[in-house]
Amino acid sequence: MSFPEILPSSAARAELPKALKRFRAEGASAEPLVFGSHRRAEGVVIPFDLYWQLLPAIEELEIAQIVRERSEAGEPSPLSEIAESIGLDPDNYR
Repeated sequence: MSFPEILPSSAARAELPKALKRFRAEGASAEPLVFGSHRRAEGVVIPFDLYWQLLPAIEELEIAQIVRERSEAGEPSPLSEIAESIGLDPDNYR
């Protein structure tokens, strides 16, 4: 698959009805509509069927990002320590 043409936003807006027709006809394999400023890709419109197939991978990437951020934040604290630090006794909640 070759990289699709990058359209300016105004051209992408005009191309959208054609893209939707293509999505209906070709489903997940239809070429996406890529747009941006100065021929730099900034956004993409893809068939919903393709999005639905990609959703589990997108969610995994989001979870991985959260894990990375939390790992970089330092050592985790046990919930009991956090509770005690705000004046709660964890034994009261068992």
